[in-house]
Amino acid sequence: MARAISIGGQDFEIMRMDDTFYIDKTGFIKEWWQNKDSVTLITRPRRFGKTLNMSMMTQFFSVDYAGRSDLFEGLSIWQEEEYRNLQGTYPVISLSFAQLKDTDYHTARRKLCQLLASEYAKREFLLQGDCLTESEKNTFRRKTIDMDDVDATLSLNQMSDYLSRYYGKKVLIFLDEYDTPMQEAYVNGYWKEMSSFMRSLFNSTFKTNPHLYRALMTGITRVSKESIFSDFNNPRVVTTTSNEYAQCFGFTEEEVFTALEEYGLSHKKEEVKAWYDGFTFGKTTDIYNPWSIINYLGAGEAKPYWANTSANSLASKLIREGSRRLKQDFEILLQGGSIDAELDEQIVYDRLDGDDEAVWSLLLASGYLKIAGYAGKEDESQSWEQGCVMSAVYKLTLTNLEVRKMFYSMVRGWFGKVKSNYNDFITSLLAGDIKGMNRYMNSVALKTFSYFDTGKNPSESEPERFYHGFVLGLMAELSGRYVITSNRESGFGRYDVMLEPRSGQDDAIILEFKVHDSEDEKDLEETAAAALAQIEEKQYAAALEAKGIPAERIRSYGFAFEGKRVLIRGKEKNNNARITRS
Repeated sequence: MARAISIGGQDFEIMRMDDTFYIDKTGFIKEWWQNKDSVTLITRPRRFGKTLNMSMMTQFFSVDYAGRSDLFEGLSIWQEEEYRNLQGTYPVISLSFAQLKDTDYHTARRKLCQLLASEYAKREFLLQGDCLTESEKNTFRRKTIDMDDVDATLSLNQMSDYLSRYYGKKVLIFLDEYDTPMQEAYVNGYWKEMSSFMRSLFNSTFKTNPHLYRALMTGITRVSKESIFSDFNNPRVVTTTSNEYAQCFGFTEEEVFTALEEYGLSHKKEEVKAWYDGFTFGKTTDIYNPWSIINYLGAGEAKPYWANTSANSLASKLIREGSRRLKQDFEILLQGGSIDAELDEQIVYDRLDGDDEAVWSLLLASGYLKIAGYAGKEDESQSWEQGCVMSAVYKLTLTNLEVRKMFYSMVRGWFGKVKSNYNDFITSLLAGDIKGMNRYMNSVALKTFSYFDTGKNPSESEPERFYHGFVLGLMAELSGRYVITSNRESGFGRYDVMLEPRSGQDDAIILEFKVHDSEDEKDLEETAAAALAQIEEKQYAAALEAKGIPAERIRSYGFAFEGKRVLIRGKEKNNNARITRS
């Protein structure tokens, strides 16, 4: 009989006691212990079992779980006497920053102080007896939600001291989702304050801490050394391009197919592979996201489970507000193509606004992209087994079908406030209704221009940000009906947007965008006419005609922009130009 599915289970003890579906990852315990690194940072995408593994690590090593052989009997780690004797023998400080998702620094800092204070509240037994001096007991009592920066940033260092004295052993520290507050600080504009606080906290906890034996940290991204690790002494950093711990997070294909058999879903292997395969850690390919697989086992139906677990706000912000080049590359990815990008796995959050390569690095770390090929690296003497080096160039694609569907949904969400008008514009475009196109396009542009702007480069003077976002919207809405491309060579130039019908029932469409220049055109009408004329002069229809689409089935439109005003001029199949002023 198949085991019960526990959706969202992250407590190792509960899952083992309830005998719910669980894939044995206790090999992680042995691999980590044998590596003997003082501080290990492992990055993996969200919902990849990081929290469950950290729960497992705590319950294996912590003195609070001494004698709990029942949690590990029957698992791979329990087959070796050395590790059976190790269980429950270390003082452990285990905490998670996963809930530190706040919109302002004051609230985030206060919540963090509450989290640190709770570690002290759990150990008030240390105040009994003479393990601590009276001065240390007073310091202990100051660890509250209202503590100052000095008490807060020294709190884990001091607790390590107290526990090591009490138990006669140096401590282990497990910190889950260490980078969550850093991501929120970037998105909400308090990066400087949060990075300063974290730098002090991490320095006292992981560097100047003589009472620490070993530490393990997990997160999604590798935050740059300059941001919060400037005082660190070379922690072992394991990213998605590293070979260490490759099978410890996520499910291998063998594990997934075995699970499908348990739940009578063996006939669904190809469907599951198409939807959820694609993650690669180091040299290990065919890794699956646990959250998606567990949900699929429970429902027996393919859906974008993993993609729907969060608002994906950071990815959406970076792509929506990104440069023209970034959006063009993203268009290629949505079409199933690949891009070449120079990656640096150290994420410098305060550089994301102006650095396309940093954005691709973050999307790779987050699991939205996968490495499809390797183009080179600066240090050719360094082997692949040593992991990613700075400035390595990779060929990137979207990870799988689930991610592609997530991005389509995300792009549709960009036009949420004007969804009706945007859909009406598409209806008018398909019908060749230029008057309707002008009416609805102006409404869309008026309300969404600034939405595609970073605030540093106003969209009114740089409409490329808007119109490439607009093109992505077309892809999301019409991808099943048209092959949509932009900025490709055809004839004697590069067209802006081309819609090639997937069936003979639809017309092909060419769109050209042009910003009004008062020195060249007296008004929007002349600008729209110039855009339309460019389609003819550069023979952009050549690529379509080469594929057998007759000229009478190709429609052309010139879009003229001036601030948030748009004017569209069109050339219909009968070759009669029409213009409608908005």
